[in-house]
Amino acid sequence: MFKVLRDWMQRYFSDEEAVVLAVLLFLAFTAVLTLGGMLAPVLAGMVLAFLMQGLVNALERVRVPTRLAVLLVFALFMGALAVFMLVLVPLLWHQLITLFNELPGMLGKWQSLLLLLPERYPHLVSDEQVLHAIESVRGEIGKFGQWALTFSLSSLPLLVNAMIYLVLVPILVFFFLKDRELIGRWVSGYLPRQRTLLNRVGSEMNRQIANYIRGKGIEILICGIATYIAFISLGLNYAALLALLVGLSVVVPYVGAVVVTVPVTLIALFQWGWGDQFIYLMTVYAIIQALDGNVLVPLLFSEAVSLHPVAIICAVLLFGGLWGFWGIFFAIPLATLIKAVLDAWPRQEPSVSPLL
Repeated sequence: MFKVLRDWMQRYFSDEEAVVLAVLLFLAFTAVLTLGGMLAPVLAGMVLAFLMQGLVNALERVRVPTRLAVLLVFALFMGALAVFMLVLVPLLWHQLITLFNELPGMLGKWQSLLLLLPERYPHLVSDEQVLHAIESVRGEIGKFGQWALTFSLSSLPLLVNAMIYLVLVPILVFFFLKDRELIGRWVSGYLPRQRTLLNRVGSEMNRQIANYIRGKGIEILICGIATYIAFISLGLNYAALLALLVGLSVVVPYVGAVVVTVPVTLIALFQWGWGDQFIYLMTVYAIIQALDGNVLVPLLFSEAVSLHPVAIICAVLLFGGLWGFWGIFFAIPLATLIKAVLDAWPRQEPSVSPLL
């Protein structure tokens, strides 16, 4: 047993750079796992800085001074934030309140439709099954109501946290953009001088994560805006709220699109029933999802390292369970990090004993 363990350590940890990389990965994982909640504004600032660094680089390529490029991009960011807070948030809040007020009427209509199923399909659905389904739905709605009440009673700390984010995150974004080279040199000062492996993995992951974050941000915007235009053109209720859900659903590969289809379908059915408008809406929605999966994603993530769908789903479940939304958002780049580390990890082939 000890010989097997010794041979394994000799094969994968004979290089001192591999040992340093393993220690750094362990420390980083431990810090995020234990201090992730406290460092959430810093992580949010880093994500937004990654999103905007591409614009800064584009301005620098056309010979705009670095400080001016940072100021222009930061002003654009603050303008977008102001529009979101002053225009989109009130609109989303109004539609959410309206949806909660109309929810009892929706449930009553769906209950009457379910009660007709045993009459139309007596061989497939019984009265007991329908009543059991209605009671289950009522129980879930009751739990949701209790959660909403608890959420409203404890909203003051959430408002305080939101204010902290609104103050700290823009400041962090500005300094991440302005002093990125200074911060990079400071971090490099604590790393070993000989770090060929670290540089190779670091440059690869910097490219991968930056491309992924920017691509995912662009995908969220395009899908959300296209869905909102389609829904508002067809006259669907709660268009802004549903478009936000569709935009955010692209964060969760495969599963997000399936989950967000449920509220879109239910609200459309409640509004129009099984009519032409419902068919038009679902056709347009299917076209948007198809274009996203077959055109937009290949264009935005053409440079991303290919991962098997099973690996992506496992990464979403693992990192989402550890870090919530941010874990889901970074599931693919984190899985790419693991793949890049495994591919670049130095290993010593076991010596083969000569045949006697």
